[in-house]
Amino acid sequence: MGSQEHGQVQRWQDRWWAVGLLVLVVWVGIRLAFDGWSGWPGILVGGLVYAGFMTWFVMRRRRRDARAVGTDAARVPELERCIAKNGELPEDPAEQAAMIRLIRRREEKLRRNRWWAFPLLALIFFGTPVFWFAAGNVGAGLWGLAFGAAFLGWMVWFNRRFVRRMAAMRRRIEGVGTEGARIEGGGVESGGGRLVGGAEGLAPGAR
Repeated sequence: MGSQEHGQVQRWQDRWWAVGLLVLVVWVGIRLAFDGWSGWPGILVGGLVYAGFMTWFVMRRRRRDARAVGTDAARVPELERCIAKNGELPEDPAEQAAMIRLIRRREEKLRRNRWWAFPLLALIFFGTPVFWFAAGNVGAGLWGLAFGAAFLGWMVWFNRRFVRRMAAMRRRIEGVGTEGARIEGGGVESGGGRLVGGAEGLAPGAR
């Protein structure tokens, strides 16, 4: 189910170099805002290392998601956008099955990581300004607190909205049964009775 098969071209912002460039710009911009231009060579080098790591991490997660849900890695960000926006349902029953499996995969990860992810982020974003205050850099500490509060607030809001939209999209796909396809045991059964996708919402061979 590659992007070419569905007549879709991968968006430029989903490509690995765009992910790396975005991380680099954000990292360098934040560090320059806090530390000033005097240390820009070290900031740029650190940004390149961090951008390389995050690009590898994001691409690795996409490949794992693609194998688990039975689609192409290039389709994963598009499916995620469709879920987040509660957009148009894919017409292809196999795409609908992949979306259901992706939703279940995300829901499971959220349940599994909820107890430690947000506390860890809070420790990072509110703990780092403490060191700046201790070093006498009150301005950087205040900026760090403000940024941390805004970012965590956005994360909580986005997480809750994404959970609601995942549930809404799953209900929409499962309601397609009257129009020729229905979800059964985690796969989509087309009008001809063919089950698309593995049992229990897993792609064949993804166990």
